[in-house]
Amino acid sequence: MTADWVTNILELLGQYGFFGITIALMIEVIPSEVVLGYGGYLISNGDISFFAALLAGIIGGTIAQLFLYWLGVYGGRPFFEKYGKFLLIKRSHLDAAELWFNKYGTIVIFTARFIPIVRHAISIPAGIARMPFHQFLIYTIAAMLPWTILFLLIGMQLNQHWNSISVVASAYIKPIILIACFSLLLYFSYHYFIKKKK
Repeated sequence: MTADWVTNILELLGQYGFFGITIALMIEVIPSEVVLGYGGYLISNGDISFFAALLAGIIGGTIAQLFLYWLGVYGGRPFFEKYGKFLLIKRSHLDAAELWFNKYGTIVIFTARFIPIVRHAISIPAGIARMPFHQFLIYTIAAMLPWTILFLLIGMQLNQHWNSISVVASAYIKPIILIACFSLLLYFSYHYFIKKKK
């Protein structure tokens, strides 16, 4: 079950439909799956269309990551070591995200979106490494699309019980993590054999 303050914020933002969902995802104080679950409830209640909620989810989630990307470009690691706590990013999150990015490269911008701890901070090392902006944007939007659809659908199914989505979501997130890690393994195995063949 979600905390009362989370419910109050979402109910307040929910009055603004598309813009409310977008803003809630941009500020990233509330987990995206909870925001999108509430978005699914709004869809089932007839307060917003599925397409509008989907667009809000993609735009809001992408803008939140662009913000971290640009902070990585212009602020670098020192900025996050000093002010990261105000963005709910711990040093351990930053360490894990940098490790993943350095180990797996740009493709991790897509796969890491589905993995706890690194998904919120993975944009930072991408910015620090000056990953090409268009490439970062494409990978981010590509990851936001299935994530947004999944939790909007779950929220629609839960309807007025949307606030239990944190519990329900865990059953979906675990296999998603396994698929993401397996995809990384396949990706690097393929490139390893191609390189070895050459």
